[in-house]
Amino acid sequence: MGDSTVTSLGDREQAAVPDSPTAVEGKAGSPRHLRRLRTPRRPRLWFEILLIAVSYWTYSIVRNAVPEQRVEALRNADWIWRTEHRLGIAVEQSVNHTVNSVSWLIVGMNYYYATLHFIVTLSVLVWLFRSHPGRYAATRLVLFAATGVALVGYYLYPLAPPRLMRGSHFIDTVLIHRTWGSMASGDLKHMSNQYAAMPSMHIGWSLWCGLTVFALASVPWVRVLGLLYPVATLIVIVATANHFWLDAVGGLLCLAFGFAVAWAWYGRLPYALPRTVPEKREKSESRPAKA
Repeated sequence: MGDSTVTSLGDREQAAVPDSPTAVEGKAGSPRHLRRLRTPRRPRLWFEILLIAVSYWTYSIVRNAVPEQRVEALRNADWIWRTEHRLGIAVEQSVNHTVNSVSWLIVGMNYYYATLHFIVTLSVLVWLFRSHPGRYAATRLVLFAATGVALVGYYLYPLAPPRLMRGSHFIDTVLIHRTWGSMASGDLKHMSNQYAAMPSMHIGWSLWCGLTVFALASVPWVRVLGLLYPVATLIVIVATANHFWLDAVGGLLCLAFGFAVAWAWYGRLPYALPRTVPEKREKSESRPAKA
């Protein structure tokens, strides 16, 4: 996903957006410092690396610091399972057992679950940084806001994943096939909160990646891959018994919150912002203001 994947529509959007800061900064009467904060500018590599590292470290610390409320988490899992039965969508166990019968497929899904969550998300961030610097900060804000509100969900609604339910006969595919695929299984289970299943940020992050690629890429097969990625992720989280269908709905709602935050701050969707930061603006900001 390089410069060649940029849509002609994105270029037309850039041409249509005036260089005036008020085009993206909100109302003309806003405080000057607030307008500057809302103005897209070229991201700095060192700052972005530091920000992402610190943010993920903080996210991991907070997520794992949430008390492992086992009894309540199991009770919530039973309620989710009963609710899905009433809705007629409780097919997770069938999917789990069916896919588990194909060893090469379930082993691949275990590794998919453990790795692509990070690899694809970071790859999309790098692509945005290189090819869409004007949209980078706003799109990153969506991701960060969605992840932040997910932490609230982990605290308020502890939920056991299907593989830890009592008497449900779900298969923990990582343990059965002795693969490295979950921080909540085997010897690694003490390093991660096992009862932080709602919302599923595997879905939140993968849908963020898919929508971003679909909105900004021009090569048809790349756009299709963007849409297929969250669909494949949904199948994986269910087949490996790490999440219920409704956990995915929670991840979707978190992402919707992230987009709402970005819309409120920038006044439009991140993908509608200019693709690049005009050189004129960068130079004018680097010069000291006249007395």
